[in-house]
Amino acid sequence: MREKAETLSDLLNMKDPSEVYSEVVKIVLLIFPRFDFAPIKKLFCDFLNLFDGSYPGYKKCDTRYHDVVHSTDTFLAMARLMHGATVRGVSFSEKGVVLGLISALFHDAGYILFEDEVGPGARFTLTHVPRSITFTKNYLLENGYSREDGLCCEAFLNCTGLNVKMKEIRFFSEENEILGKLLGTADLLGQMADRLYLEKLPFLYLEFRTAHVDGLSTILNFLRETPDFFKMTLDRFANELGGFNRYSRDHFRSRWGIDEDLYMGAIECNIAYLRFILDKCGDSYSDYLRRVNFGVVAECEKLQENRKENYRFQSDIPER
Repeated sequence: MREKAETLSDLLNMKDPSEVYSEVVKIVLLIFPRFDFAPIKKLFCDFLNLFDGSYPGYKKCDTRYHDVVHSTDTFLAMARLMHGATVRGVSFSEKGVVLGLISALFHDAGYILFEDEVGPGARFTLTHVPRSITFTKNYLLENGYSREDGLCCEAFLNCTGLNVKMKEIRFFSEENEILGKLLGTADLLGQMADRLYLEKLPFLYLEFRTAHVDGLSTILNFLRETPDFFKMTLDRFANELGGFNRYSRDHFRSRWGIDEDLYMGAIECNIAYLRFILDKCGDSYSDYLRRVNFGVVAECEKLQENRKENYRFQSDIPER
């Protein structure tokens, strides 16, 4: 074991899609030494084209929280969790791993606008999961996959909806259920462990405002509610998602010789620092988010001073 446990960003540059892809290749080869990466390489190129506006029929991604980095974070976390599960003795088929990685990359494709749609993409916050499912199923059919493969991915993607109960999802096998819960876990780990998670929360706030999410007040209150969201996430890990976040530690121990859950460590550091800011700094919180885009904070504060919109009632828990 290593004497000192690194942070996630010490292991690789998670903001560089090419580095993330290379690491995923290494991880999958730990599971299947003779894995055929041709489908994954094409998938990754198509994913990048979709988010940068080069994919036929679609506009460039314009959401700044649910962006390309969040999707690659989820992609990497999904690969790590699958590997950690195999370290524990869980077996996956090669097709299952491929479909899991496809679903991870396209799990937020629902935010991307068609060429003829009026934006911004954030207005689909509350409906992006079914839109992502539609995109993914069409993509699979266009690339030689079966209708059954699309239904498997539909189950996976439904696991990323925070208002969806696992018992309401139709799983087709034990593997299908495990991979779905791993994706739901990877989505949460990837975003909350991001080194810029706190700085990106104003972007999430603006996405929610654009979608008229019910119950939203000030940006400061939004930040104050984030530790409670973390508590809800821990409960979701344990009860809805099978406690599969535990496989993260198995991955880091096997791949890097680090006997720690670096994801949970990063999340706990983020939440602890946020609590410190809120307790000690109050309205001056933005001064202590050193990497924050202050223009976004100012935009949030301007919105809360002029709250004249009539928000429709939404019973769903918003995607976070």
